[in-house]
Amino acid sequence: MRPFHPAPLLLSLAVLAAAPAAFAADGANTPKASTALPGVSLLGEPVEMPGLNRKRQLRLYLPPGYATSNKRYPVLYMHDGQNLFDAATAYAGEWKVDETLDALAKEGKLELIVVGIDNGAEKRMTELNAWDNERIGKGEGREYTDFIVKTVKPMIDRQYRTLPDRANTAIMGSSMGGLASHYALAQYPQVFSKAGVFSPAYWTAEPAFSFVASKPVPKDARVFLLMGGKEGPQMNADVKKMAGVIGKTGHPAKNTVLKIVPQAEHNEAFWAGELREALLWMFAPDKS
Repeated sequence: MRPFHPAPLLLSLAVLAAAPAAFAADGANTPKASTALPGVSLLGEPVEMPGLNRKRQLRLYLPPGYATSNKRYPVLYMHDGQNLFDAATAYAGEWKVDETLDALAKEGKLELIVVGIDNGAEKRMTELNAWDNERIGKGEGREYTDFIVKTVKPMIDRQYRTLPDRANTAIMGSSMGGLASHYALAQYPQVFSKAGVFSPAYWTAEPAFSFVASKPVPKDARVFLLMGGKEGPQMNADVKKMAGVIGKTGHPAKNTVLKIVPQAEHNEAFWAGELREALLWMFAPDKS
């Protein structure tokens, strides 16, 4: 196991892990106005997570034409649902997923259903990690991913006009959510064909490298790796290492992106700014 260098990275991610709870405490005194667009809604009551003895709130984005069409749509599953659509629930700014996708729909370029799974506040660091970490705790990522695949996805496919096949199903997240998204693609390649792996926290999960090496994904799977140059030497080295691991499995270079933005930092503003490009690449028609 590599040496552990906690500061400043561990501090920043630990703060992010606890952010929803901290925001809830502050929110009573300084509520923020909602920025969610009409296509965003809470998806009923929190859903039971089998094997984890807890529930999780889901958030839903439907494209502008959903209500007036009979079309079926691809689905993107995303972690940290509180931070995706609404400044009122986000810790440090939102991803602007709804604004980005409304614009893409208006341009006739892409229409998606998005399902956001709220993070578990103090459980975030373990819930989004499929591997145990002696300083962070026992990994619950396998159960969390099973929850998405075996509980959330079937429910969404029953209740909404989805394109449920793997070719039209993707997963995306940042930091621990980036790690979780990469794990989900490798663990369930029959379910997901695309993963947006933004600022992945591979530093919390050394076994991720050997796991990806031992489980080559189908040749048509698309992996979008993103990192900010100012996110730290360890994170930058790790994402480059993972890109190399993917390449050594024989995965086609055309289906892997490694994008490092030199001046970018670890925050929602960075991820929001890169979302459009990543989604257009992930969901582009296969021309091969």
